[in-house]
Amino acid sequence: MHEAILYRKAGENVVNCFLCSRRCRIADGKRGFCRVRRNSGGTLYSLVYGRLVAQHMDPIEKKPLYHFLPGTPSYSIATPGCNFRCPFCQNWQISQTDAAPAFEGLGYVEPQDVVRAAVAGRAATIAYTYTEPTIFMDYALDCARLARQHGIGIVFVTIGFQSPEAVEAMTGLSDAANVDLKAFTDEFYRNQCQGRLQPVLDSIAGMHEAGIHVEATTLIIPGLNDSEEELRGIAGFLAGVSPDLPWHLSRFHPNYMESDRPATPLESMLTAQRLGKEAGLNYIYLGNIMTQEGQNTFCPGCGRLLIKRMGFGRPAVRITEPQCPDCGRQVPIVLR
Repeated sequence: MHEAILYRKAGENVVNCFLCSRRCRIADGKRGFCRVRRNSGGTLYSLVYGRLVAQHMDPIEKKPLYHFLPGTPSYSIATPGCNFRCPFCQNWQISQTDAAPAFEGLGYVEPQDVVRAAVAGRAATIAYTYTEPTIFMDYALDCARLARQHGIGIVFVTIGFQSPEAVEAMTGLSDAANVDLKAFTDEFYRNQCQGRLQPVLDSIAGMHEAGIHVEATTLIIPGLNDSEEELRGIAGFLAGVSPDLPWHLSRFHPNYMESDRPATPLESMLTAQRLGKEAGLNYIYLGNIMTQEGQNTFCPGCGRLLIKRMGFGRPAVRITEPQCPDCGRQVPIVLR
């Protein structure tokens, strides 16, 4: 086990964890809500440090990140576990699990081995994805410090329920983040995720203010978060952070505890896209569904095509600097 970061001892072998906004108070011998941090004799330990359940080379577009190093490979890793309990989770086999038995058969991977694999694969970034990276923040930041020495960027694909202290710890070590903004009501977050909305909004704004490149994703779930009021609220908030913040609209497919719920109709996706444009967002993308133009990047000034994408294939990038080659408008895309 590896001693955790972002906690305080509270006397009588009790600890206060402030890694995420749940801020668990953990008694001796117990684990936090995330199930991957355990108090042993007044010291908090990470149970998943170096216990990787996934290691893959992915295109950066799969995160999804469309405005950060387009067309580059990203070495993607995850440990078991999560600090939400979403019944519609798309990766529930590795995220919604009791981490202690889940990693019993997993080998231990040193941070330097993660970086070596990224270097060997010529990855531009290391992405913490598939499960919630906040729960293995200790390991993620250790890998990030080593990756910096090789010019490799760091990406967090996250539910955004970090504490402000965790966002501060990420600052300077994380280059980009895709934050899953699931809905725009506290009721949804409490009933569906066993979480809260405001900390997620604070994390998105905090990361953006800290200079981390931020994109947001919303999985549109029929009957749960697909009302126009809900979608308009999400779009308005994101536009308030920055009209140039990319918004990815992802189609729901029946899964996990929501296997009887229908897939998202195309009409709902297009409605969300329209509401995003009305709110002032310049870049809105459709995911998990094939459309002619839903994945492409267009100049919000002249409307010309800047980046053409088809699935997770290598995109056709027309720009060599962050501006439109036709009208000269600045385009917020981080290029290699």
